[in-house]
Amino acid sequence: MPEASGEGSVRLARFRWWHIDEVLPIEADLFGAERWSPAMFWNELANGHHYLVAQDPAGAVLGYAGLTAQPPDESWVQNIAVRRDAQRRGVGRMLLEALLAEAARQGAGSTLLEVAADNAAAQRLYAAYGFEPIGVRRGYYQPSNTDALVMRRDSTPDRSAASTGEGTDEHG
Repeated sequence: MPEASGEGSVRLARFRWWHIDEVLPIEADLFGAERWSPAMFWNELANGHHYLVAQDPAGAVLGYAGLTAQPPDESWVQNIAVRRDAQRRGVGRMLLEALLAEAARQGAGSTLLEVAADNAAAQRLYAAYGFEPIGVRRGYYQPSNTDALVMRRDSTPDRSAASTGEGTDEHG
């Protein structure tokens, strides 16, 4: 798994059931009433979806991300979340790159996601990787009734991201 430079090494590892308890406080902090329940994480893992955790050198979870793929048609970023004290250090970018690599490995023709319409930082990160808005889901996030912007990135060889922009703390 890749490592990022910066303050110590960040390591990506497969998200396992024992990580659920460690990601729940991150969920609660970032998403409040719209957080995922333990059962939602269990369901994602039980269905074999591709989930990763980003860990610091001591093994503490800094962030996590998930992808559901239905090749050859499409894949969906289910979520990307980075602990507040680890944001703006490339962790979200690292997780997104790993999800996009997995989507390509599985042969998905496009990758889609939903992001809160008011989460400009996440939208900038996704746009830097070629995601473009294709629609809006009104009132998607509940109970806040926040709209979700649907974004899509078509798979192409040699696609690279811009070197600027960072940050996401929204479910995909």
